[in-house]
Amino acid sequence: MNNKELVGRQAAYLVKDHMTVGLGTGSTAWYFIDELGKRVQKEGLSLRAVSSSIRSAQQAEQLGIEVLEIDEVEAIDLTIDGVDEFTEACDGIKGGGGALLEEKIVASYSKRIVWVAEERKRVPYLGAFKLPVEVVKNGYTHLFHYFEEKGYCPSMREVDGKLFHTDNDNYIIDLDLKHIEDPKALSDELIHLVGVVEHGLFLNMTEDVLLASDGKVYFVSGKPFKGVHLIDE
Repeated sequence: MNNKELVGRQAAYLVKDHMTVGLGTGSTAWYFIDELGKRVQKEGLSLRAVSSSIRSAQQAEQLGIEVLEIDEVEAIDLTIDGVDEFTEACDGIKGGGGALLEEKIVASYSKRIVWVAEERKRVPYLGAFKLPVEVVKNGYTHLFHYFEEKGYCPSMREVDGKLFHTDNDNYIIDLDLKHIEDPKALSDELIHLVGVVEHGLFLNMTEDVLLASDGKVYFVSGKPFKGVHLIDE
């Protein structure tokens, strides 16, 4: 079992009976959802879920997990999601899987958020991972040219040679920034651009990161969950 699978599956044991759980999106979240489904089937764990993507919702439903829309719940008790990179201050970049808008919506209504990651995702500063910006189709070329003029090295996200469409039928422009000096200032700049729906800077949203390194899982920040034994590979 590699570190990604190890931390994803371990995160499923942070979930308690009768919780409303936020389901992240991506390869690490896939292992979390898979293990959570096993707990539902083997232990009879009772829970409701809100998903950040169509594919995570489909995976959960196939495993017998009840999935609701965000507007059908008052709040989410716990959201488990991956992160593409994060700093010691728990600022992160997300959206490598293309679900940044829905991930941020789910996170915004969560009482507690835990990011799950491998050691290599911890970085001294943000920007090595390309920053996703979700944009509406109308006028996206003008935004692209704006990013070029700002020196943000934009690229349109493609899959199989075609422009990638998010679950909300928007495009994603990835910014190759290398080193983000002021994430808060950049966040404010991007979200105020007409045509930008959301960006992948997740700032001040969590203090909890569950990290896997060398076959061991541990919290690098936040308060560990009481009664949860962190497994080794």
